[in-house]
Amino acid sequence: MKTLDEKMIRNVAVIAHVDHGKTTLIDALLKQTHTFRENQEEMGVDRILDSNDQERERGITITAKTCAINFEGAKINIIDTPGHVDFSGEVERTLSMANGALLIIDAQDGPMPQTRFVLRKALELGLKIIVVINKIDKQYARIPYVIKKTENLFLELAKTEEQLDFPILYSFGRGGKVFEYLPDNFNVDADVNPLLKTILNFIPPPEANDNKKFKMLVSSFDHNNHLGRILIGRIHQGVIKKGQKVSLVNKPNSSYTVEKVFVSEGLSRKEVEQASSGDIVAIAGLGDVKIGDTIADPSETGALLSMQISEPTLHIVVGPNTSPFSGREGEFLTSRQIERRLNHEIEKNLSLRVEKRDDSKFVVSGRGELHLTVFLEELRRDGFELEVEKPEVIIREIGGVKNEPVEELDIIVPKEHVGVINQELGKRYAVLVNTEPISDREVEFIYHMPTRALIGLRSLLVTQTKGTVIFNSHVIDYQPVGKPVRRLRAGVLVASQDGDTVAYGLNVAQERGVTFVGPGVKVYEGMIVGKNTRNEDIVVNVCKGKKLTNMRAKASDSIVQLTPPIEMTLEKSFEFIESDELMEITPQSIRLRKKILNRADRQRFQKI
Repeated sequence: MKTLDEKMIRNVAVIAHVDHGKTTLIDALLKQTHTFRENQEEMGVDRILDSNDQERERGITITAKTCAINFEGAKINIIDTPGHVDFSGEVERTLSMANGALLIIDAQDGPMPQTRFVLRKALELGLKIIVVINKIDKQYARIPYVIKKTENLFLELAKTEEQLDFPILYSFGRGGKVFEYLPDNFNVDADVNPLLKTILNFIPPPEANDNKKFKMLVSSFDHNNHLGRILIGRIHQGVIKKGQKVSLVNKPNSSYTVEKVFVSEGLSRKEVEQASSGDIVAIAGLGDVKIGDTIADPSETGALLSMQISEPTLHIVVGPNTSPFSGREGEFLTSRQIERRLNHEIEKNLSLRVEKRDDSKFVVSGRGELHLTVFLEELRRDGFELEVEKPEVIIREIGGVKNEPVEELDIIVPKEHVGVINQELGKRYAVLVNTEPISDREVEFIYHMPTRALIGLRSLLVTQTKGTVIFNSHVIDYQPVGKPVRRLRAGVLVASQDGDTVAYGLNVAQERGVTFVGPGVKVYEGMIVGKNTRNEDIVVNVCKGKKLTNMRAKASDSIVQLTPPIEMTLEKSFEFIESDELMEITPQSIRLRKKILNRADRQRFQKI
């Protein structure tokens, strides 16, 4: 079978800050290149590549994915990468498959923290960059300003003068339109062809190395029920064939037989007899090979340079659920089952670290709150019951001094909420680096602050700004540990006994604060059922009913008006708990509890 000419292959990563329209633009590329038939379901679907349930629910890309389109006789392999900084490990491990990248930038927001991160990584790898100013139809688009900031970003990050020469295109992603020049009217007939032609003309084809022995760096893997693990990567050199013998370079005397070879075709994979250098392939039959390994012809001994994954910044302690309700709602309950699942996860989730403790619990480290909560939600949906301790920042010892991560925080907020930002960031020892108006109604703040002071800030600002805040951060440095941030959370309402909640008991509890549960909910002693208005914890009996008497009461006396409870989601709970508390996670429930459930035992412990 004849392999595809390398000159007719383009490997392109799509990189951007979160919510800058990357996935929507890929939708237009897939649909307009007739990747699907007109009657296929995909033609009526948005965010085609975001197939994961959490991706669709959250509206973000979590895992990198590959697909392929054909244009003017060329095959364009597209690598869709996550936009949120917490999933930058996905970006780092997949950029090595590309020869160029589309850098998507919002016409109003301009370059943001993740824009800087992904562009730096792409330039370090020597990728050719095409800049696409997206969402040019926005009411408050400020295109000249965005272009100037983008050019300044390239000046700061470029490694060579050649990297300062990049084309700029303009797109209306939702309308499936791309322009070489900024149009006066967005309603004119247009398509994505200008972008596709720029890819062919500006992004170089992969180097032709078919005459050398086969070698490939594993950048990702998938799993198939029949074929097992499927390895994904770009062929660095040589040709790979079905039935071919290969070895793992860093494992002497290893030998594997390639069972099947696949290449991308649209969203799916097509089995082929062989594939040539430069193409992105999926290979079955190499069971225990991992991401970052080099597979090659047995005569090849030199490994390819593996990607460097940024270190985690937060860790949590995860263990089996030990609450009185343990085993009622989940399928996987034991430490051994959790360990098996964690070991499976770290094979593909390279930003995650796992360390087993002597007490059969696990220290799980990740890139940030979102990275860890997405993983916990996966475990929950897979049927696990867990308990999780308060997230803590990972401290590094540098030159004998303890250092903590410091982040740059970028906040965009309507002008009426500027006071909220100043007040809350002041409490957390944030240093204001810059502030400027970005439109008639919005202001942008840049702060530097310790990662530990960021925990819980996002949801607080979302609440206080009525959901209007745009909040992004990324680690910029490690500095000596500063003074502790004072506790900003109030005390909690703790259930005094096991039982079912009743309206009367909840009404009494709501006189002290807000509740997290409604009537008819099963609770246990030591479970957190609400938040106090004051700093101390209070024990309340939410299962207590009104005493009955022989006296006839007015009808109004028996009516209890309850305030609806606050729903404590996994993300809210993750930010809420303190060091003496736990989050109980099951497939059906998120509960908060004290580590020591019995009130008398808690009091004795506090006196020690």
